[in-house]
Amino acid sequence: MTETPPPLVFQTLNEIGIIAQLAGRRFEQVMPLGLSLAQFTALNHLVRMGDGRSLVRMASALQVTKASMGEVVRKLAEKALVTITPDPEDRRGKKVYLTDAGREARAAAITALGPDMTRLSEAFGDAFFTDLLPKLADLRRWLDRARDAGPASGAD
Repeated sequence: MTETPPPLVFQTLNEIGIIAQLAGRRFEQVMPLGLSLAQFTALNHLVRMGDGRSLVRMASALQVTKASMGEVVRKLAEKALVTITPDPEDRRGKKVYLTDAGREARAAAITALGPDMTRLSEAFGDAFFTDLLPKLADLRRWLDRARDAGPASGAD
């Protein structure tokens, strides 16, 4: 009895998941300052989206609980990579700001990945990534729009 292959979309998402696991492990092997992947992701989010973000917004964007995000941010604050202040609009909330050291740590992390990125570029060529990036960005945007719609709902 031969097994029917899963749908193409499942196969694709499965490959992306495996790639994320492999890439995440490699990130953590080369991260400076003992940064975890979650800590790097939080720093990267603040650089990309702008700092002064609330813990709740960060948790939502990164698809983790507020408690998990709070723990990640607390560890970053211990390393002096972010500062945490009360949210002036919501006294119960917190705002997170990058420090100069936090920006430098994010840049150092990306630099530490340089040899891996060079090997990938040499193995696949820039054209591969030029073609792939917009497709992955489209998929991410669709999934982001659909995440709050619930199962079997489209984001169209």
